[in-house]
Amino acid sequence: MRWKHDFGLTIRQTIVWLLMLVLYIIFLSIIMLIYPGSFLLPFGLVLIMAVVQYFFSDKLVLMSTGAKIVAEDEYPELHGIIERLCKEADLPKPRVAVMQSPVPNAFATGRNPKSAVVAVTDSILRALNREELEAVLAHELSHVKNRDILTMTVASFLAMVAFLIMRFAFFGSLFSSRDSAPIIIIAIVAAVVGVISMLLMRVLSRYREFAADRGSAYITKNPAALKSALYKISGRMQAVPAEKKKEIEGANAFFIIPAISGKSIFELFSTHPPLEKRVAALEKLEAEIKK
Repeated sequence: MRWKHDFGLTIRQTIVWLLMLVLYIIFLSIIMLIYPGSFLLPFGLVLIMAVVQYFFSDKLVLMSTGAKIVAEDEYPELHGIIERLCKEADLPKPRVAVMQSPVPNAFATGRNPKSAVVAVTDSILRALNREELEAVLAHELSHVKNRDILTMTVASFLAMVAFLIMRFAFFGSLFSSRDSAPIIIIAIVAAVVGVISMLLMRVLSRYREFAADRGSAYITKNPAALKSALYKISGRMQAVPAEKKKEIEGANAFFIIPAISGKSIFELFSTHPPLEKRVAALEKLEAEIKK
């Protein structure tokens, strides 16, 4: 089973990118039309934030989760699995990190394959058998191969710009001696654009998870193992105390399954697809392998 693109998924992602580009152009045009050059400061701040996020994403995520880089002699089996999977995926071996947490989970970060980090919690190492762990790690390596950190950094740029401009415009209307009507209009437009771009970003994030699941199946040739792992992680998660989940809630978007997953209307605000849809996609891949 060789690595190949899901063209339906690629087309859907392309449509989302085009929608974000159109939204971005409209947003900039409205701002330049009403107040040319007035909002260069928030654009500059967001650009700096995006650059920092891109170049230091691995360090920021490790700091926020408390995950520690571990040497090969500390976790030889974990390193061995990742090394073998990297050969299958044609990837350089990433740094390996372990996070002390009762929440069974895993994540990947880093701006490109050379700077990547794959991390697991100590509890997931105890919860999964070898095949399931391989499938989860292959999912995370697929995120690295697909350069998803870069993808989501670029996608989040518009939302950050919109929300920051909304704040600048709102406070500007409160303290400005000029006619505040145009500034209020910009604040409203920025709020609408921010919400829409956030929704589009969440759609893109869900597509990224489907793509990583598919990548795991191609690397391990064992989609059934990932399906089993997803069920097991989801089941174990329910037994974890709420306060322990909240401790790592900030890294939800990075995890293979969110530590806290609310019931959003039509799943619009979810960063991950529902478990049932992921399992259904993996079952299709199982059938594809058996042909």
